[in-house]
Amino acid sequence: MQQVLENIRQWLSLAQEVGVELGLNLLAALVIFVIGRWLAKLISRIVKRSLTRNPRIDSILVGFLTTFTYYALLAFVVIAALNRLGIQTTSIIAVVGAAGLAIGLALQGSLSNFAAGVLMVFFRPFQIGDFIEGAGTMGTVKELTLFTTTLQSPDNKIVIIPNSKLNSDNITNFNALGRRRLDFVFGVSYQADIDIVKALLADEVKTYGRFLVDPEPVIGVLELADSSVNFAVRPWVNVDDYWPAFFGFQEQVKKRLDSEGIAIPFPQRDVHLIGTN
Repeated sequence: MQQVLENIRQWLSLAQEVGVELGLNLLAALVIFVIGRWLAKLISRIVKRSLTRNPRIDSILVGFLTTFTYYALLAFVVIAALNRLGIQTTSIIAVVGAAGLAIGLALQGSLSNFAAGVLMVFFRPFQIGDFIEGAGTMGTVKELTLFTTTLQSPDNKIVIIPNSKLNSDNITNFNALGRRRLDFVFGVSYQADIDIVKALLADEVKTYGRFLVDPEPVIGVLELADSSVNFAVRPWVNVDDYWPAFFGFQEQVKKRLDSEGIAIPFPQRDVHLIGTN
């Protein structure tokens, strides 16, 4: 009986020692995690402030680098906390790697979207607010995430495009250079004097307030068509003035041609009737 009591006391003493050691390890691991998480947030905020001060760095890239920094540091914190508990992290990393490979094979489409999103974040073919055409869609970029790009179409529809589809297609950025060229074609009657019409168009281009002086507008005879002499007028505007100038200048030219008595002919065709008698 005495031997049994002695064994119980030894087990209780051992359990107490193990419990105290385990408790200290748990407390240390908790402290490592809390402090490490706080440091990860602090460093990510410092990275965000540093990147934000540079106006050349896009806000999308700032958000991506900030998030990546935080989670990368948090991963190291978790590994350190697990090591403090005596857990062999090498086997955990191997299991996580195998699971990641299986998940990657199952989510190939999502991963391709992620990879395309990372490439677009770093190479920046467009920015938030740019008007672009890509994947068969035109619209203003409202949001770029690591998986999808959101466009607002000219008729106020929201279009969400997978990044892999957008990145694999041609992307036309209408805002990248800050200015665009307008291509107008005005047809006048063959009876109209070419020099007078050309001078009239040049005067309208000069007096229209939205056109840029540099690059210099181009005005010339484009085509001797079936029913009219077609003039090409190609002025340049700032990107924000494109659509107002597109509609406004055509209206102004029509009024000027009418006031000068210059006709804009309808399509015509001469029909010859040959009698059978």
